Amino acid sequence: MDFESYRNQIALLSIGLYFALCIGVGIWAIRRTKSTTDFFMAGRDLGIMVTAMAMFSSLLSGVGFVGGPGLVYGWGVTSFWMIIGGTMAACLSFFVVGKRIRMFSEVFETVSLPDAIAARYNSELTRLLTALAILFGVVGYLAAQILAMAVVFRGIVNSIESLPEINLPTAMAVSCAVLVFYSVTGGIIAGVYTDLVQGIVMVVAGILVLFAAVQAVDGGIGGAVTYMLADDPESIGPWGTLGILGCLSHFFLSTMGACGQPHIITKLMMTRRIHDFKHILALSVISAMFAYLLWMAIGLAMRALVVGGIETPLDQADQAAHVFLQHYAHPVLAGVVFAGLFAAIMSTADSFLNVGAAAIIHDIPKAVLGRSLNHELFWARAATLGIAIVAALFGLYSPQDFLTLLGTFGWGTFAGALVPTVAIGFNWKRATATAANVAIFTSVGLNVAIELLSIQIPHGIHGSAVTLILSLTLFFGISLMSKPPKLSKDVEAIMNL
Repeated sequence: MDFESYRNQIALLSIGLYFALCIGVGIWAIRRTKSTTDFFMAGRDLGIMVTAMAMFSSLLSGVGFVGGPGLVYGWGVTSFWMIIGGTMAACLSFFVVGKRIRMFSEVFETVSLPDAIAARYNSELTRLLTALAILFGVVGYLAAQILAMAVVFRGIVNSIESLPEINLPTAMAVSCAVLVFYSVTGGIIAGVYTDLVQGIVMVVAGILVLFAAVQAVDGGIGGAVTYMLADDPESIGPWGTLGILGCLSHFFLSTMGACGQPHIITKLMMTRRIHDFKHILALSVISAMFAYLLWMAIGLAMRALVVGGIETPLDQADQAAHVFLQHYAHPVLAGVVFAGLFAAIMSTADSFLNVGAAAIIHDIPKAVLGRSLNHELFWARAATLGIAIVAALFGLYSPQDFLTLLGTFGWGTFAGALVPTVAIGFNWKRATATAANVAIFTSVGLNVAIELLSIQIPHGIHGSAVTLILSLTLFFGISLMSKPPKLSKDVEAIMNL
């Protein structure tokens, strides 16, 4: 069979099969979703394999499929520091956050991260600020993810001559409908089980893409390095083209920042048993290492192909993965990776829909009214639908540069607001609610200012890394200058573990 003649059809079929899987998982999960604890926390009953795949899928997400190769293409080995940081971040999240956040979830029967934070600091204001910070970051992330999904889907459909062309709103409606269906019906249960499939696809794709990249460039990876060295020695040096301070700022932000990502932390609250963490961590890190092969291999291969004159220069670095899959990967492999791309995007989108809905219908009402809404499960599904619609419209009609701003703003906002509050505060009894509130408010405001005003930090230093350092400094300083907080017996017992 001539697979090459049906390359785009195979890609569309692979995506269609993944869509069908998502719908099937949603139908299956609706029977297991009987309460808000099920909808937001998967009943705190996830096993080792499912939790491990959900953790590493949330950490890598669509960045590894699209942004990662583009970073290698544009910056050389600079982005390898993000890979190192991402691997260390998984370990840090488990050791610094995992055990205690799971204990808080069990003892206080939490259904969200702000629930646990409110219990730790005994402050409804801290709950409210945390929920608002999460909601603010979620909309931008979701808008960027949904738009990316629609653009890829439209590109594949419109490349098949036998099918009528579709516009961007139609592509967004189709892909978003599938996302909304399984997110609304099955909540986080549907999300984590699709993460399981996504994780397996990413691991397999990473290994196979490495072989494809080796075959695409004369001399394999060694040949790619030779091409890059001859063109720009800095691109293949230890710090890439960004320089030492820029690399270390990205390393710091990716490592420490993961401890403040709500879609990652909440996965730690869902495990069946705390002592499963050691197995979950090992499986998650090993899987991520294989998946990162895709990030590195495509980026190196595409830069070498362009430098060697075999491929024309890309208009945008983020096109690296798409061009490589279309021209240098076997059609079946390309189809698998495109399905993995949709899985990565939908996995992240589902997680953000979930934490965003929890903020709207659970945390903000509890902080403002002192109680949750009646019929929480119904309103959780309604809020999930509402957030998806708002994010889709926002992604469709916002200026592209503003949308990109919000997409990149999310990680830094979560890091600055939640790393001190969670990673430090859940391990340090001296931490106060006032310190947490100031850290959250300051980090969100400063991140907005840096992005909106396009403030450039010298030497390639990431602005969000500066925000995180300031946030941590304020958190420690205010806590040390304040009167030591009085902890409840349950909080004291958990902190003593």
